[in-house]
Amino acid sequence: MNDTLTSDVIGRRVDVNGEHATVRFYGIVPPVAGLWLGVEWDNPERGKHDGSHEGTVYFKCRHPTGGSFVRPNKVNFGVDFLTAIKKRYVLEDGPEEAGKEQIVTIGNKPVETIGFDSIIKQQSENKLRFPSDSLSPTGRFTTLKVLVLSRTGVTWAELLQCAAGWPVLEELYLESNSISISERPIDVLQTLKLLDLSSNRLIDENQLFLIAYLPRLEQLILSDIGISSLHFPDSGIGCKSSMFPSLQYLVLNDNRISQWSFINELDKLPSLQALSCLRNPLTEGSGAETARQFIIARIGQLQTLNKCKILPEERRGAELDYRKAFGNAWKKAGGHQDPAQNRPNEEFLAAHPRYQSLCLSAHWDFRGNPVHGVSQEGRACFSPCATSAEYGAPEDGELKTQQPFLLKNQLLTLKIKYPNKLDEKIIEKQLPDSMTIQKVKGLLSRLLKIPVSDLLLSYESPKMPGREIELENDQQSLQFYSVENGDCLFVRW
Repeated sequence: MNDTLTSDVIGRRVDVNGEHATVRFYGIVPPVAGLWLGVEWDNPERGKHDGSHEGTVYFKCRHPTGGSFVRPNKVNFGVDFLTAIKKRYVLEDGPEEAGKEQIVTIGNKPVETIGFDSIIKQQSENKLRFPSDSLSPTGRFTTLKVLVLSRTGVTWAELLQCAAGWPVLEELYLESNSISISERPIDVLQTLKLLDLSSNRLIDENQLFLIAYLPRLEQLILSDIGISSLHFPDSGIGCKSSMFPSLQYLVLNDNRISQWSFINELDKLPSLQALSCLRNPLTEGSGAETARQFIIARIGQLQTLNKCKILPEERRGAELDYRKAFGNAWKKAGGHQDPAQNRPNEEFLAAHPRYQSLCLSAHWDFRGNPVHGVSQEGRACFSPCATSAEYGAPEDGELKTQQPFLLKNQLLTLKIKYPNKLDEKIIEKQLPDSMTIQKVKGLLSRLLKIPVSDLLLSYESPKMPGREIELENDQQSLQFYSVENGDCLFVRW
């Protein structure tokens, strides 16, 4: 391109040395002579500023480093649509592009393609422009249920402007658009069941509250948005929020969650059943197994964590360990086995909102199920809204020795064998000697895809060959059974 460009280039898509951008400005940028193009890069890390130069705003970018000024002769405006189609899909006469032939099926017809892999690699998402003076699109897409607008550059305002035209939309994908949620959807998106906002790193917790009252929203994907804090201001300790009333599945992978207060807040979501929070500071490193147990104990209604179902045995073990792990802190804060004297301070209750409910006295039926009350006639009556068992206050004897979540210096390297499954490969695992048998079973359950209730554990020491010791009490630790470094753990089901 030369310096004969006109202002109609505004909004055009361009390529600059392999990087894609959108033209936002055309003109002079003093004190340097000549024409410049102001571009907003698809990759905001490619730019240097937000469209300003020496105090003058020439154009605006959604990201503070999303803009650059470039000379027109450095910019490639591409070719017309038909030429691009011919070039990409080898429709013109002449030598075929070198590459491996493939057969793909479109409908019922096989189609031979050449160089198909390279074509796929070159494809990218479209950058959309929404005219500001466009009429309301009401009724244009009356049966549209799934819409993917990832990496299109759409803004939240543009989205709401068009949303009236999607009256039955159920799934909306908005990944990587640098979206900032600027206003609450009113009379639009009310049928939405799934919303993907992944990799929109301008979104914070206050913006999430603007979409918190979508009545049918069941799945919310918030991976890689950089969120680190969350608080539902409409509900106190132990109460449920009115926000996100239908939300069942929440994805928080690849964020900056490092505080347990964030997890505590999730227990306020009334319908939450499944959570994924992989690759966060809170859940990474050597304490990953501990973190899983803590999350289970802190969110009472959770049924699936990181795509792994929470079995009743795992929940019971996690809640019992959690109750014991913080028992001393509970007592120091004013907790007491006598309900009349049980007055833990606000600081402890804020840090452990579910702890009191786990320490309520409970009766148990003949099957080992918790009975949450007794009727006037003396018959058992169960609480229909109870999400977990009530175990009673921890006893002093438990608290003196129980340290289930402290990773001691002693890590045991154990061989794991499967006597009844000779085809299973023998493996080695490093486990802390303070790890409970229940947690060992939970780890093996996920590794082997076998229910915890089906697993039987025992071990053998090289010091006593031929003598196998059963690990029968799920609440005791490996240390309790004198399991040592180099011992062999037997797993049966």
